[in-house]
Amino acid sequence: MTYLNERLPETAEALANMRASIFKDNSLDTRTKELIATACAVLLRCEKCTVIHSQRAKEKGATEDEIAEALSVAMFIAAGSQIHWTDAYEKIL
Repeated sequence: MTYLNERLPETAEALANMRASIFKDNSLDTRTKELIATACAVLLRCEKCTVIHSQRAKEKGATEDEIAEALSVAMFIAAGSQIHWTDAYEKIL
């Protein structure tokens, strides 16, 4: 964020405000939101994000098993998306 803070401080502040408005207990608690963020980070292939959000999930009380399950959901969605992304399979048959 240093890069944005130095060059686009208003944008960096908007991103920080967005995070603050989302990552607080509401209908979903922050532990759950961090687990969701961990799974999303895997799908977006952001290693740094995966580490950050899994650590935050742990800090909010998530267990290793819960993190592993969140990752397995992401893996399932990724695998399924590869099977269903195109109609080409019907054309092959």
